[in-house]
Amino acid sequence: MEKERIKIGITQGDINGIGYEVIIKTLSDNQVLDFCTPVIYGSSKAVAFYRKTLDIQTFNVTTVNSISEIHPRKINLINCADDELKVELGQSTEASAKAALASLEAAVKDLSAGSIDALLTAPINRDKMDKEQFDFPGHTEYLEAVFGQKGEALMLLLNQVMKVAILTGHTPIEKVPTSITEALIIDKIKVLNKVLLQDFCIRKPRIAVLGLNPHAGANGMLGKEENEIIIPALKKLSEEGILCVGPLAADNFFGSGHFSRFDAVLAMYHDQGMIPFKSISMHMGVNYTANLPIIRTAPIHSVEYEIAGQNIASEESFRQALYMAYDIFHNRKQYEEISRNPLQKKEEDKKQRFSSIN
Repeated sequence: MEKERIKIGITQGDINGIGYEVIIKTLSDNQVLDFCTPVIYGSSKAVAFYRKTLDIQTFNVTTVNSISEIHPRKINLINCADDELKVELGQSTEASAKAALASLEAAVKDLSAGSIDALLTAPINRDKMDKEQFDFPGHTEYLEAVFGQKGEALMLLLNQVMKVAILTGHTPIEKVPTSITEALIIDKIKVLNKVLLQDFCIRKPRIAVLGLNPHAGANGMLGKEENEIIIPALKKLSEEGILCVGPLAADNFFGSGHFSRFDAVLAMYHDQGMIPFKSISMHMGVNYTANLPIIRTAPIHSVEYEIAGQNIASEESFRQALYMAYDIFHNRKQYEEISRNPLQKKEEDKKQRFSSIN
């Protein structure tokens, strides 16, 4: 059965960074239109600026007023930026931050209404964001506030060889030890296990769990969290049939390539998972906001002002994020199909056959 094409909303991010460069390079591949309808929430003036700056004159967009006017076989742009918006390459400005937020809010509105099937976000710079309108560490927490509850979303980093989840998200390092509890570990691993089943069609996920301290605490010599919190949590999860192994020393785990033996890794804090992941996959990785009713992916890189407008930014991470959004959408549909009540499914199949005969 042929997979249906989906509508993917794309936010422009910070117009002074590399967002538009990676968007334009990714969507310049005509094969994208074979599986999705891209909808950019942004600025026609910014698109025109980058087409000229990057000398990609073959890139064409169709500007529409709303999601109801989009063309299925074209790249669409919903203009949601101020007419006076100006690109200032490599600069962090209040105007670019305001435009990034306007783009995000417009896309989220359509996502909430079910008018688009998935969201792909270009990088933003939070420093200039109006704290009254965007008082969040990043996209993950913002989308969690809109579509879920505090602490519900799971930051998941993906590439071809590993999936890394972060237990404590954007928590300051000084607060990490007190943030790690047995209940939190149990909750996040259950969530991760469900995400692997639902969004990636992995039937019996194997999850590696890293320790907090050097050498995973060295049996209590270098820290107590492993013995007192992590190990008891893993024992309870194992009793429930979840395959989780740990706590493992992070340096040896990544350095020896042991991550290839597992379907996912749970890191205790942001840099413990981010640094090795980005070292291995800076230009291919994807950031996925898991465990929400919506699908949101993003490239792993930041705004990268230092190379903005130079036509040297790699679009590979953004491209992989686009593919990932498409795959997750269909994986979820497949999971829902096989998880349905078999009696109900049998009855629906019978009705469908009867309808086709008549």
